[in-house]
Amino acid sequence: MRNPALVGVSLLLCGVFGVAAAQEVYETAVDRSNDVNTERTMDQGRRIFRFATFGDESFWGDTLGLHKAIEGAPLGGVGDGVSPATALAVGLKVDVDALPPAVIEALKQGQVDLNSPATTLTLLKLNSVVGVTGFFNEQGTLRSVGIQCALCHSTVDNSFAPGIGHRLDGWAARDLNVGAIIALAPDLSFFANLLGVDQATVRMVLNAWGPGHFDAELALDGKAFRPDGKTSAVLIPGAFGLAGVNLHTWTGWGSVTYWNAFVANLEMHGKGNFFDPRLSDASQFPVAARAGFDNVRNEPDLVTPKLAALQFYQLGIPASKPPAGSFNAEAAESGKEVFNGAGKCAGCHVPPLFTEPGWNMHTPQEINVDDFQANRAPDKRYRTSPLKGLWTHMKGGFYHDGRFATLLDVVNHYDQSFSLGLSDQQKSDLVEYLKSL
Repeated sequence: MRNPALVGVSLLLCGVFGVAAAQEVYETAVDRSNDVNTERTMDQGRRIFRFATFGDESFWGDTLGLHKAIEGAPLGGVGDGVSPATALAVGLKVDVDALPPAVIEALKQGQVDLNSPATTLTLLKLNSVVGVTGFFNEQGTLRSVGIQCALCHSTVDNSFAPGIGHRLDGWAARDLNVGAIIALAPDLSFFANLLGVDQATVRMVLNAWGPGHFDAELALDGKAFRPDGKTSAVLIPGAFGLAGVNLHTWTGWGSVTYWNAFVANLEMHGKGNFFDPRLSDASQFPVAARAGFDNVRNEPDLVTPKLAALQFYQLGIPASKPPAGSFNAEAAESGKEVFNGAGKCAGCHVPPLFTEPGWNMHTPQEINVDDFQANRAPDKRYRTSPLKGLWTHMKGGFYHDGRFATLLDVVNHYDQSFSLGLSDQQKSDLVEYLKSL
Protein backbone atom coordinates (compact mmCIF):
# COMPACT_ATOMS: atom_id res chain seq x y z
CA MET A 1 0.00 0.00 0.00
CA ARG A 2 1.41 3.44 -0.96
CA ASN A 3 2.47 5.77 1.85
CA PRO A 4 0.06 8.79 1.87
CA ALA A 5 2.81 11.03 3.19
CA LEU A 6 5.14 10.20 0.29
CA VAL A 7 2.34 10.72 -2.21
CA GLY A 8 1.69 14.12 -0.70
CA VAL A 9 5.34 15.13 -0.91
CA SER A 10 5.50 14.02 -4.56
CA LEU A 11 2.44 16.05 -5.46
CA LEU A 12 3.83 19.06 -3.62
CA LEU A 13 7.16 18.85 -5.47
CA CYS A 14 5.43 18.54 -8.85
CA GLY A 15 3.22 21.49 -8.03
CA VAL A 16 6.08 23.71 -6.90
CA PHE A 17 8.75 22.80 -9.44
CA GLY A 18 6.69 21.41 -12.30
CA VAL A 19 6.67 17.92 -13.78
CA ALA A 20 9.45 18.78 -16.25
CA ALA A 21 11.85 19.47 -13.39
CA ALA A 22 11.34 15.97 -12.03
CA GLN A 23 12.29 14.56 -15.46
CA GLU A 24 15.35 16.75 -16.02
CA VAL A 25 18.61 14.89 -16.63
CA TYR A 26 21.54 16.37 -14.77
CA GLU A 27 25.04 16.02 -16.21
CA THR A 28 27.48 14.37 -13.85
CA ALA A 29 31.22 13.91 -14.03
CA VAL A 30 30.64 10.42 -15.38
CA ASP A 31 28.31 11.83 -18.03
CA ARG A 32 30.94 14.32 -19.14
CA SER A 33 33.52 11.53 -19.30
CA ASN A 34 31.14 9.50 -21.45
CA ASP A 35 30.63 12.47 -23.76
CA VAL A 36 34.38 12.85 -24.20
CA ASN A 37 34.69 9.13 -24.92
CA THR A 38 31.86 9.31 -27.43
CA GLU A 39 33.48 12.14 -29.36
CA ARG A 40 36.90 10.49 -29.25
CA THR A 41 35.55 7.13 -30.40
CA MET A 42 33.58 8.71 -33.25
CA ASP A 43 36.71 10.49 -34.43
CA GLN A 44 38.75 7.27 -34.22
CA GLY A 45 36.09 5.36 -36.11
CA ARG A 46 35.91 8.01 -38.83
CA ARG A 47 39.67 7.82 -39.33
CA ILE A 48 39.59 4.02 -39.44
CA PHE A 49 36.70 3.99 -41.91
CA ARG A 50 38.46 6.45 -44.21
CA PHE A 51 42.12 5.59 -43.89
CA ALA A 52 42.84 2.21 -42.22
CA THR A 53 44.14 -0.46 -44.61
CA PHE A 54 44.50 -3.13 -41.89
CA GLY A 55 47.81 -4.05 -43.53
CA ASP A 56 46.07 -5.13 -46.76
CA GLU A 57 48.70 -3.34 -48.88
CA SER A 58 50.78 -6.51 -48.62
CA PHE A 59 48.03 -8.27 -50.60
CA TRP A 60 47.02 -5.63 -53.15
CA GLY A 61 50.63 -4.61 -53.68
CA ASP A 62 53.01 -7.48 -52.92
CA THR A 63 50.67 -10.30 -53.98
CA LEU A 64 48.62 -8.85 -56.85
CA GLY A 65 50.90 -6.01 -57.94
CA LEU A 66 47.96 -3.65 -58.42
CA HIS A 67 50.22 -0.65 -57.84
CA LYS A 68 52.23 -1.60 -60.94
CA ALA A 69 49.12 -1.37 -63.09
CA ILE A 70 48.35 2.05 -61.59
CA GLU A 71 51.85 3.37 -62.33
CA GLY A 72 52.13 2.07 -65.87
CA ALA A 73 55.29 1.05 -67.72
CA PRO A 74 56.64 4.60 -68.25
CA LEU A 75 56.78 5.10 -64.47
CA GLY A 76 58.21 1.70 -63.64
CA GLY A 77 55.04 -0.37 -63.56
CA VAL A 78 53.24 -2.34 -66.25
CA GLY A 79 50.80 -1.46 -69.00
CA ASP A 80 49.40 1.96 -69.77
CA GLY A 81 48.86 2.99 -66.16
CA VAL A 82 45.75 4.52 -64.62
CA SER A 83 45.15 8.21 -65.27
CA PRO A 84 42.70 10.31 -63.21
CA ALA A 85 40.32 10.21 -66.16
CA THR A 86 40.43 6.41 -66.16
CA ALA A 87 40.12 6.26 -62.37
CA LEU A 88 37.03 8.49 -62.42
CA ALA A 89 35.57 6.42 -65.26
CA VAL A 90 35.67 3.26 -63.11
CA GLY A 91 34.03 5.08 -60.22
CA LEU A 92 36.93 6.12 -58.03
CA LYS A 93 36.39 9.46 -56.27
CA VAL A 94 38.59 12.38 -55.22
CA ASP A 95 38.21 14.13 -51.87
CA VAL A 96 38.38 17.85 -52.66
CA ASP A 97 39.10 18.67 -49.01
CA ALA A 98 42.41 16.80 -49.26
CA LEU A 99 43.62 18.94 -52.18
CA PRO A 100 45.84 21.98 -51.51
CA PRO A 101 44.53 25.34 -52.75
CA ALA A 102 47.18 25.43 -55.49
CA VAL A 103 46.00 22.10 -56.90
CA ILE A 104 42.36 23.17 -56.75
CA GLU A 105 43.18 26.36 -58.63
CA ALA A 106 45.21 24.43 -61.23
CA LEU A 107 42.24 22.10 -61.76
CA LYS A 108 39.93 25.07 -62.23
CA GLN A 109 42.31 26.54 -64.81
CA GLY A 110 42.60 23.24 -66.68
CA GLN A 111 46.31 23.08 -65.93
CA VAL A 112 46.27 19.51 -64.56
CA ASP A 113 46.81 16.63 -66.97
CA LEU A 114 43.98 14.26 -66.12
CA ASN A 115 45.16 11.77 -68.73
CA SER A 116 48.53 11.11 -67.09
CA PRO A 117 49.16 8.31 -64.56
CA ALA A 118 51.72 10.65 -62.96
CA THR A 119 48.82 12.87 -61.88
CA THR A 120 47.18 9.84 -60.26
CA LEU A 121 50.34 9.27 -58.23
CA THR A 122 50.22 12.90 -57.13
CA LEU A 123 46.62 12.49 -55.98
CA LEU A 124 47.63 9.36 -54.06
CA LYS A 125 50.49 11.22 -52.40
CA LEU A 126 47.94 13.81 -51.27
CA ASN A 127 45.81 10.97 -49.83
CA SER A 128 42.88 12.33 -51.80
CA VAL A 129 41.64 9.21 -53.60
CA VAL A 130 38.67 7.99 -51.57
CA GLY A 131 39.26 4.51 -50.17
CA VAL A 132 42.75 4.05 -51.63
CA THR A 133 46.17 4.66 -50.05
CA GLY A 134 49.42 4.75 -51.95
CA PHE A 135 52.68 3.64 -50.33
CA PHE A 136 55.76 5.24 -51.86
CA ASN A 137 59.49 4.55 -51.99
CA GLU A 138 62.02 7.22 -51.06
CA GLN A 139 62.45 7.88 -54.76
CA GLY A 140 58.77 8.79 -55.04
CA THR A 141 57.77 5.67 -56.96
CA LEU A 142 54.75 3.65 -55.92
CA ARG A 143 55.74 0.50 -53.99
CA SER A 144 52.28 -0.68 -52.92
CA VAL A 145 48.64 0.27 -52.58
CA GLY A 146 46.02 -0.47 -49.94
CA ILE A 147 42.26 -0.05 -49.68
CA GLN A 148 39.84 1.06 -46.95
CA CYS A 149 36.18 0.64 -46.01
CA ALA A 150 35.49 3.94 -47.75
CA LEU A 151 36.35 2.47 -51.15
CA CYS A 152 32.98 0.71 -51.42
CA HIS A 153 30.97 2.60 -48.82
CA SER A 154 31.66 6.25 -49.55
CA THR A 155 31.25 8.64 -52.44
CA VAL A 156 31.53 12.41 -52.94
CA ASP A 157 28.95 15.11 -53.55
CA ASN A 158 30.41 16.14 -56.95
CA SER A 159 30.50 19.75 -55.71
CA PHE A 160 33.73 20.53 -57.56
CA ALA A 161 33.30 18.32 -60.62
CA PRO A 162 31.87 14.87 -61.42
CA GLY A 163 33.70 12.48 -59.12
CA ILE A 164 35.41 15.27 -57.16
CA GLY A 165 33.85 16.77 -54.05
CA HIS A 166 33.28 16.44 -50.31
CA ARG A 167 33.11 12.96 -48.82
CA LEU A 168 29.77 11.25 -48.19
CA ASP A 169 30.56 8.38 -45.86
CA GLY A 170 28.19 5.44 -45.71
CA TRP A 171 26.86 5.82 -49.24
CA ALA A 172 26.99 2.77 -51.47
CA ALA A 173 29.57 3.25 -54.23
CA ARG A 174 27.19 2.50 -57.07
CA ASP A 175 29.60 3.99 -59.67
CA LEU A 176 32.54 1.89 -58.53
CA ASN A 177 33.56 -0.96 -60.82
CA VAL A 178 35.40 -3.07 -58.24
CA GLY A 179 35.79 -6.04 -60.55
CA ALA A 180 37.37 -4.01 -63.35
CA ILE A 181 39.81 -2.43 -60.89
CA ILE A 182 40.93 -5.77 -59.46
CA ALA A 183 41.19 -7.20 -62.98
CA LEU A 184 43.88 -4.60 -63.75
CA ALA A 185 46.29 -6.34 -61.37
CA PRO A 186 49.08 -8.08 -63.31
CA ASP A 187 49.12 -11.17 -61.07
CA LEU A 188 45.81 -12.79 -60.19
CA SER A 189 47.33 -16.18 -59.41
CA PHE A 190 46.07 -15.95 -55.81
CA PHE A 191 42.45 -16.00 -56.96
CA ALA A 192 43.18 -18.49 -59.73
CA ASN A 193 44.69 -20.94 -57.24
CA LEU A 194 41.96 -20.31 -54.69
CA LEU A 195 39.18 -21.00 -57.21
CA GLY A 196 40.97 -23.66 -59.22
CA VAL A 197 40.80 -21.81 -62.55
CA ASP A 198 43.22 -19.85 -64.76
CA GLN A 199 43.82 -16.12 -64.52
CA ALA A 200 41.95 -15.42 -67.74
CA THR A 201 38.83 -16.92 -66.19
CA VAL A 202 39.30 -14.83 -63.06
CA ARG A 203 39.47 -11.66 -65.16
CA MET A 204 36.38 -12.68 -67.11
CA VAL A 205 34.46 -13.18 -63.86
CA LEU A 206 35.65 -9.88 -62.39
CA ASN A 207 34.79 -7.90 -65.50
CA ALA A 208 31.30 -9.39 -65.46
CA TRP A 209 30.45 -7.74 -62.13
CA GLY A 210 29.83 -4.26 -63.48
CA PRO A 211 29.57 -0.92 -61.62
CA GLY A 212 28.26 -0.96 -58.08
CA HIS A 213 28.54 -4.73 -57.68
CA PHE A 214 30.72 -6.99 -55.55
CA ASP A 215 30.69 -10.73 -54.87
CA ALA A 216 31.78 -11.36 -51.28
CA GLU A 217 30.82 -15.03 -51.47
CA LEU A 218 32.87 -15.91 -54.56
CA ALA A 219 35.92 -16.69 -52.41
CA LEU A 220 33.72 -18.88 -50.19
CA ASP A 221 31.69 -21.03 -52.58
CA GLY A 222 33.25 -20.39 -56.01
CA LYS A 223 29.88 -19.65 -57.62
CA ALA A 224 30.68 -16.96 -60.17
CA PHE A 225 27.36 -16.95 -62.03
CA ARG A 226 23.71 -17.49 -61.28
CA PRO A 227 21.75 -20.28 -62.96
CA ASP A 228 20.42 -17.73 -65.48
CA GLY A 229 23.98 -16.90 -66.55
CA LYS A 230 24.13 -13.47 -64.92
CA THR A 231 26.88 -12.50 -62.51
CA SER A 232 26.49 -13.69 -58.93
CA ALA A 233 27.80 -10.34 -57.68
CA VAL A 234 25.28 -8.24 -55.74
CA LEU A 235 24.84 -4.50 -55.34
CA ILE A 236 27.08 -2.79 -52.81
CA PRO A 237 24.82 -1.88 -49.86
CA GLY A 238 24.86 1.39 -48.00
CA ALA A 239 26.54 1.67 -44.59
CA PHE A 240 24.41 4.43 -43.10
CA GLY A 241 21.21 4.40 -41.06
CA LEU A 242 22.13 1.07 -39.45
CA ALA A 243 21.70 2.00 -35.78
CA GLY A 244 19.06 -0.27 -34.26
CA VAL A 245 19.17 -2.69 -37.20
CA ASN A 246 19.90 -6.25 -36.12
CA LEU A 247 21.56 -7.93 -39.10
CA HIS A 248 23.43 -6.45 -42.01
CA THR A 249 24.04 -7.14 -45.71
CA TRP A 250 21.45 -8.57 -48.06
CA THR A 251 21.44 -12.05 -46.54
CA GLY A 252 22.14 -11.33 -42.90
CA TRP A 253 25.36 -13.13 -41.94
CA GLY A 254 25.90 -11.00 -38.83
CA SER A 255 26.09 -7.59 -37.22
CA VAL A 256 28.10 -4.56 -38.31
CA THR A 257 31.06 -5.76 -36.24
CA TYR A 258 30.90 -9.23 -37.76
CA TRP A 259 30.81 -7.92 -41.30
CA ASN A 260 33.64 -5.48 -40.65
CA ALA A 261 35.81 -8.33 -39.38
CA PHE A 262 34.74 -10.58 -42.26
CA VAL A 263 35.47 -7.99 -44.94
CA ALA A 264 38.69 -6.66 -43.40
CA ASN A 265 40.16 -10.16 -43.20
CA LEU A 266 38.63 -12.18 -46.04
CA GLU A 267 37.80 -9.56 -48.69
CA MET A 268 40.24 -6.70 -48.12
CA HIS A 269 42.85 -9.25 -47.04
CA GLY A 270 44.00 -7.30 -44.01
CA LYS A 271 46.11 -8.82 -41.27
CA GLY A 272 43.81 -9.74 -38.40
CA ASN A 273 41.98 -12.51 -36.61
CA PHE A 274 38.64 -13.90 -37.72
CA PHE A 275 36.53 -16.84 -36.58
CA ASP A 276 33.34 -18.28 -38.03
CA PRO A 277 32.96 -22.08 -37.83
CA ARG A 278 30.11 -21.90 -40.34
CA LEU A 279 32.72 -21.44 -43.06
CA SER A 280 34.17 -24.88 -42.33
CA ASP A 281 31.09 -26.46 -43.94
CA ALA A 282 32.60 -27.82 -47.15
CA SER A 283 29.19 -28.62 -48.63
CA GLN A 284 28.09 -24.96 -48.60
CA PHE A 285 31.46 -23.17 -48.57
CA PRO A 286 33.95 -25.48 -50.31
CA VAL A 287 36.48 -22.76 -51.15
CA ALA A 288 36.42 -21.22 -47.67
CA ALA A 289 36.70 -24.61 -45.98
CA ARG A 290 39.65 -25.58 -48.15
CA ALA A 291 41.40 -22.27 -47.52
CA GLY A 292 40.79 -22.28 -43.76
CA PHE A 293 38.81 -19.05 -43.77
CA ASP A 294 36.80 -20.25 -40.76
CA ASN A 295 39.73 -19.52 -38.44
CA VAL A 296 42.19 -16.86 -39.56
CA ARG A 297 45.05 -15.78 -37.30
CA ASN A 298 47.68 -13.07 -37.79
CA GLU A 299 50.30 -11.60 -35.51
CA PRO A 300 50.18 -8.70 -35.02
CA ASP A 301 46.40 -8.38 -35.32
CA LEU A 302 45.77 -5.15 -37.23
CA VAL A 303 41.98 -5.56 -37.44
CA THR A 304 40.45 -6.50 -34.08
CA PRO A 305 41.65 -3.42 -32.13
CA LYS A 306 39.87 -1.20 -34.66
CA LEU A 307 36.48 -2.93 -34.72
CA ALA A 308 34.87 -1.15 -31.76
CA ALA A 309 35.50 2.40 -32.96
CA LEU A 310 34.69 1.44 -36.56
CA GLN A 311 31.31 0.05 -35.51
CA PHE A 312 30.61 3.11 -33.36
CA TYR A 313 31.24 5.44 -36.29
CA GLN A 314 29.16 3.44 -38.75
CA LEU A 315 26.20 3.25 -36.39
CA GLY A 316 26.50 7.00 -35.92
CA ILE A 317 26.09 7.79 -39.63
CA PRO A 318 22.44 8.72 -40.23
CA ALA A 319 20.67 7.97 -43.47
CA SER A 320 20.95 10.90 -45.83
CA LYS A 321 17.78 12.96 -46.13
CA PRO A 322 16.39 13.45 -49.64
CA PRO A 323 16.96 16.89 -51.15
CA ALA A 324 14.10 19.32 -51.48
CA GLY A 325 12.10 18.81 -54.64
CA SER A 326 13.18 15.19 -55.10
CA PHE A 327 9.71 13.88 -54.25
CA ASN A 328 6.11 15.06 -54.20
CA ALA A 329 5.44 15.89 -50.54
CA GLU A 330 1.64 15.80 -50.85
CA ALA A 331 1.69 12.45 -52.62
CA ALA A 332 4.18 11.15 -50.05
CA GLU A 333 1.71 11.88 -47.25
CA SER A 334 -0.90 9.79 -49.04
CA GLY A 335 1.73 7.15 -49.71
CA LYS A 336 2.49 6.94 -46.00
CA GLU A 337 -1.10 5.85 -45.41
CA VAL A 338 -0.71 3.18 -48.08
CA PHE A 339 2.59 2.06 -46.52
CA ASN A 340 1.01 1.62 -43.10
CA GLY A 341 -2.33 0.37 -44.39
CA ALA A 342 -3.36 -1.23 -47.69
CA GLY A 343 0.22 -1.83 -48.83
CA LYS A 344 1.02 -3.78 -45.66
CA CYS A 345 4.63 -2.59 -45.93
CA ALA A 346 4.94 -1.65 -42.26
CA GLY A 347 4.39 -5.27 -41.23
CA CYS A 348 8.04 -5.97 -42.03
CA HIS A 349 9.52 -2.49 -42.57
CA VAL A 350 8.52 -1.33 -39.11
CA PRO A 351 8.87 2.46 -38.66
CA PRO A 352 11.09 4.17 -37.68
CA LEU A 353 13.73 1.46 -38.27
CA PHE A 354 11.95 0.31 -41.44
CA THR A 355 13.07 -3.25 -40.76
CA GLU A 356 11.91 -5.68 -38.08
CA PRO A 357 13.15 -4.95 -34.57
CA GLY A 358 14.55 -8.41 -33.87
CA TRP A 359 15.22 -11.25 -36.27
CA ASN A 360 14.80 -9.39 -39.56
CA MET A 361 15.13 -12.34 -41.92
CA HIS A 362 12.74 -14.03 -44.38
CA THR A 363 12.80 -17.09 -46.58
CA PRO A 364 12.86 -16.58 -50.36
CA GLN A 365 9.36 -17.99 -50.53
CA GLU A 366 8.06 -15.35 -48.14
CA ILE A 367 9.14 -12.52 -50.46
CA ASN A 368 8.53 -14.48 -53.68
CA VAL A 369 12.05 -14.42 -55.14
CA ASP A 370 14.54 -17.13 -56.08
CA ASP A 371 16.82 -18.64 -53.44
CA PHE A 372 20.19 -18.45 -55.22
CA GLN A 373 21.75 -15.65 -53.18
CA ALA A 374 20.03 -16.67 -49.95
CA ASN A 375 21.51 -20.16 -50.22
CA ARG A 376 25.00 -18.66 -50.32
CA ALA A 377 24.57 -17.42 -46.74
CA PRO A 378 24.46 -19.50 -43.53
CA ASP A 379 20.84 -18.71 -42.67
CA LYS A 380 19.64 -19.14 -46.28
CA ARG A 381 17.34 -16.15 -45.96
CA TYR A 382 17.08 -12.53 -47.06
CA ARG A 383 17.19 -9.62 -44.66
CA THR A 384 14.43 -7.01 -44.53
CA SER A 385 16.46 -4.07 -45.77
CA PRO A 386 15.95 -0.74 -43.94
CA LEU A 387 14.45 1.85 -46.25
CA LYS A 388 15.85 5.18 -45.11
CA GLY A 389 17.98 6.85 -47.75
CA LEU A 390 16.45 4.90 -50.63
CA TRP A 391 16.78 7.97 -52.82
CA THR A 392 20.57 7.46 -52.81
CA HIS A 393 20.14 3.99 -54.32
CA MET A 394 18.36 4.94 -57.51
CA LYS A 395 21.34 3.89 -59.63
CA GLY A 396 21.73 0.16 -60.18
CA GLY A 397 18.24 -0.98 -59.28
CA PHE A 398 16.70 -2.46 -56.16
CA TYR A 399 16.88 -5.71 -54.24
CA HIS A 400 20.19 -7.45 -53.69
CA ASP A 401 20.98 -7.87 -57.37
CA GLY A 402 19.20 -4.85 -58.84
CA ARG A 403 16.54 -7.01 -60.49
CA PHE A 404 13.94 -4.26 -60.07
CA ALA A 405 14.96 -1.18 -62.04
CA THR A 406 12.62 1.22 -60.23
CA LEU A 407 10.75 1.54 -56.96
CA LEU A 408 7.51 1.13 -58.89
CA ASP A 409 8.77 -2.26 -60.06
CA VAL A 410 9.27 -3.23 -56.41
CA VAL A 411 5.78 -2.06 -55.48
CA ASN A 412 4.28 -3.98 -58.41
CA HIS A 413 6.15 -7.11 -57.32
CA TYR A 414 4.57 -7.05 -53.86
CA ASP A 415 1.19 -5.97 -55.18
CA GLN A 416 1.12 -9.06 -57.39
CA SER A 417 2.78 -11.45 -54.92
CA PHE A 418 0.45 -10.60 -52.06
CA SER A 419 -2.64 -9.77 -54.13
CA LEU A 420 -2.89 -6.33 -52.53
CA GLY A 421 -5.07 -4.83 -55.24
CA LEU A 422 -3.46 -1.38 -55.06
CA SER A 423 -4.65 1.23 -57.51
CA ASP A 424 -2.24 3.03 -59.82
CA GLN A 425 -2.62 6.16 -57.67
CA GLN A 426 -1.84 4.26 -54.49
CA LYS A 427 1.26 2.78 -56.09
CA SER A 428 2.40 6.17 -57.30
CA ASP A 429 1.86 7.73 -53.88
CA LEU A 430 3.67 4.86 -52.19
CA VAL A 431 6.70 5.39 -54.42
CA GLU A 432 6.79 9.07 -53.46
CA TYR A 433 6.71 8.13 -49.79
CA LEU A 434 9.59 5.69 -50.25
CA LYS A 435 11.59 8.42 -51.95
CA SER A 436 10.92 10.71 -48.99
CA LEU A 437 12.41 8.43 -46.34
